[in-house]
Amino acid sequence: MADSFNSARLRALARDLRRDIIRMITEAGSGHPGGSLSAVEVIAYLYFHRMRVDPARPGWEDRDRFVLSKGHCCPALYATLARRGYFPPEVLWTLRDLSSPMQGHPDMRKTPGIDMTTGSLGQGFSAAVGMAIGGKVQRKDFRVYVMLGDGEVQAGVVWEAAMAAAHYGLDNLTAVVDNNRLQTDGETASIMGIEPVDEKFQAFGWEVVRINGHDFSRIHDAFETITRAGRPGVIVADTVKGKGVAEMENNHVWHAGAPSAEQARRYLAELEGVA
Repeated sequence: MADSFNSARLRALARDLRRDIIRMITEAGSGHPGGSLSAVEVIAYLYFHRMRVDPARPGWEDRDRFVLSKGHCCPALYATLARRGYFPPEVLWTLRDLSSPMQGHPDMRKTPGIDMTTGSLGQGFSAAVGMAIGGKVQRKDFRVYVMLGDGEVQAGVVWEAAMAAAHYGLDNLTAVVDNNRLQTDGETASIMGIEPVDEKFQAFGWEVVRINGHDFSRIHDAFETITRAGRPGVIVADTVKGKGVAEMENNHVWHAGAPSAEQARRYLAELEGVA
């Protein structure tokens, strides 16, 4: 565990991470701001409170693992890793440069702190299940955390992996569904509805908690509950796509794309007043 739970400190961190995300994507001229901004609280909580990690030893065998299965939202993860001390923050501003370790999807061969290369949706979740099985086989006590997008849950491979996790009793595995209800083409419910997603995971044998994914106290309580469940657990985190930037919130247009310099100036100023 990184630090004692302090929701005020985490809220201030979330604001700074959102500013980093906007700046990164603006500098790059491309990226996925909407889902990056919706994922901030959960990822910040994991790295600054919940997970057992050591930035000085990113390959430490007994560390907890995090897999960002919705890999296109890596700006949120990169910003968190930089502030956690895995690499200098100035590297963030090279996002998507050809020679940069900050690629458009996480690459475990290039970026310190990335536990699994992800990109094709659903595959990261399957890899996380495999990591958790590996921990059991090796009798290790590390935990595996994985974040999926709600659009990603439309993929059949997710449910194959969910079935396997319950079958093998993977109580060392916790998933989070970043349920912001929007994907690249519009509302998730219109494209391929996933609700009631909580009941579906329950039917597959998972412990399930559903929360406001931007409330650090609820996030903390949910992880505490899941950890004690004795079976794989999933937190359905109801979130707001583009959270923190009024023009981006609940707007699927901002699934992908970069703000202009003028937009970024306004968005950063807006975020400056949030804590």
